[in-house]
Parts: sequence; C-alpha cells; structure tokens
Amino acid sequence: MAHEDVLASVPLFSQLKRRDLTRLAKAVVSRKHAAGEIVVTEGDQAAGFFIITKGRVEVVKGLKGEKPQQLAVLGPSEFFGEMALLDGYLRSTSVRTLEDSEFLVLTRWDFMAELQESPHISLSMLTVLSRRLRETEARLGD
Repeated sequence: MAHEDVLASVPLFSQLKRRDLTRLAKAVVSRKHAAGEIVVTEGDQAAGFFIITKGRVEVVKGLKGEKPQQLAVLGPSEFFGEMALLDGYLRSTSVRTLEDSEFLVLTRWDFMAELQESPHISLSMLTVLSRRLRETEARLGD
C-alpha cells in the first residue's frame, strides 16, 4: 500500500486532501521492531509519530515501575506519539510490541516544516486529537 493510502487510513489524517497526504508521505520512513521490543520509552525525548502498518503494540504507563498500567492495545492503521508532533516534550508512556510490527514514522521536524507550508493541516487534526484525549482520560478514570 502506498504511504499516502496508509496516511489516509489513519483517523488523524483522514480529513486531509490528497495533495497534503502526498506531501506528508514523502517525509515518513519505515521501521520494523520484533515482538517484545520497546519502541518508545516513557520519559525519553519525543521526536516522532508512529503509524502501525503491521502487528500490535501495547501502550503502558509506568512500564519500568512496580505497577505498570496498560492503557491501550493498538494495531494496523492506529497510531501513537501524536503529542510528539505538536509539543516535543518527553514521552508520557512507553510502547512495546506484542508481535513483530512495522511502522511508518514521521518526525516532529518534518511535520513542523509541512505545517509551516500548509497550516490548514493542523485544523483537520484537532478533532481527532481531542477525541483521543477524552478516551484516555476515560480509561484513567476507570
């Protein structure tokens, strides 16, 4: 599947026009991780956004602590690290592969360069980001 099509299948980018998807697709790179590998670590500098193209991962708060809390299990066409695109702060969770997995990765630097050229991209993403935040807050409240 072409990178543009993968991006279009991700809710975060689903409202973008084809030309915007094509621009973003040029900036993504492919990465692979074996089952059990930590993809990102809570507390590390956040620099990239990941789209899962194959496999499954778990999102965990406090992975290295005494009581890790699994927040989500994600699979193909789902994504994580979206906050890294916007704020570049430290990772708020860890992500570990549950099986051999493949990703498309977009760095904050490349994304910000695209936003400077096409600021309307960010407007189409706000609804999805807000929904994910609400879902996470609901899970933490349980």
